[in-house]
Amino acid sequence: MRVLYLCLGWLMVATGIVGAFLPILPTTPFLLVALWCFSKSSPRLETWLLSHPRFGPSLRNWREKGAIPRKAKIAAVSLMTMSYGIFWFTTEPTPLRASIVAAVMLGAAIFVATRPEP
Repeated sequence: MRVLYLCLGWLMVATGIVGAFLPILPTTPFLLVALWCFSKSSPRLETWLLSHPRFGPSLRNWREKGAIPRKAKIAAVSLMTMSYGIFWFTTEPTPLRASIVAAVMLGAAIFVATRPEP
């Protein structure tokens, strides 16, 4: 299992790095999964992620307090809203599909908005 967690951790780091350059792909959630995988497989890599100058503070805030910075909350909820608008206008969804997608996105937005701030 250690090797599986290690490989999955590196896959999540790679996806997170891609997300740092593509505005439609988030970085932090992938790095959080990578951090969890490394906590199960490699304390050295876990420490590396937690001490990373760019991503370490966000990862530590989440791990220690479940906290999300206000700027990140605003960005996340704004992008969810824009994504729903794009979904609505480009796919012409049925009312059921539109409601399901809206409920999932609203749930995610409420979760993000109610997290404490560091």
